[in-house]
Amino acid sequence: MQHESNQRRELGIFLRSRRERITPDQVGLPSTGRRRTPGLRREELALLAGMSATWYTYLEQGRDVRASYQVFDALATALRLDRQERGHLFRLAGHAPAADAEGPETLAAEVAAVPLLLQPHPAYIIGGAYDVLSYNQAADELFPNLTAAADRRPANFARWVFLDPAARNVLVDWEREARGLLARLRTLAGRHPGDVRYTEQIDELKASSPEVRAWWPQYDVQARHGGRKRLRRPGRGAVDFAYTAFHLAEQPEQTLVIYSEDQEPAE
Repeated sequence: MQHESNQRRELGIFLRSRRERITPDQVGLPSTGRRRTPGLRREELALLAGMSATWYTYLEQGRDVRASYQVFDALATALRLDRQERGHLFRLAGHAPAADAEGPETLAAEVAAVPLLLQPHPAYIIGGAYDVLSYNQAADELFPNLTAAADRRPANFARWVFLDPAARNVLVDWEREARGLLARLRTLAGRHPGDVRYTEQIDELKASSPEVRAWWPQYDVQARHGGRKRLRRPGRGAVDFAYTAFHLAEQPEQTLVIYSEDQEPAE
């Protein structure tokens, strides 16, 4: 099936991207001769993972081969994957359940009202594909143009970050923030391999953003989390904010995000 073929191809791309970032020195192997590509050779990674080099090559080429959970666990260890990367690897390999494809996201009225209750702190609720499902006035002011969906589509944070010029002015560390968002979008898309919301959104971003076209093949993955950001505010310049992300109990991929001015400088 086409879906399985695409998933095998994604698995191969992910494995190669992680293999190429590990150097022989990092894993105690001698660095001999000139290398045509960065990182470990396929046979070196196979040796570290205790598997056949031919079998590993088939996995990276996206061939229709089956490997056990133990094989992918050994690969994850050899590649030094973090928790999010391991989860992504196992989902692509078919050893973790993928979320079902979904339709448009909705919120119960009492949930949609939460950002309003948090005024004057900027707050919004985003869905799995970064649609803005609810927000308050403070968030609307903090992120200009975010909620102005002129094409009648839902406001979308990923689309705003990459396609709206206002985002590059508001986000002081735009590249770092944009790379992190794309990594989180990659993680979520991996959980929904059959969901057209993600494929259509990613295709749109690739078509319109040279940064997405350049960064997407790097295959970074990341979970949603809280932290700090530096945001420009009219008349005040760069302001440090702390933000916290809460996952909704009944819809864990819907996230309430709350901002407050931070007393500590952003990293």
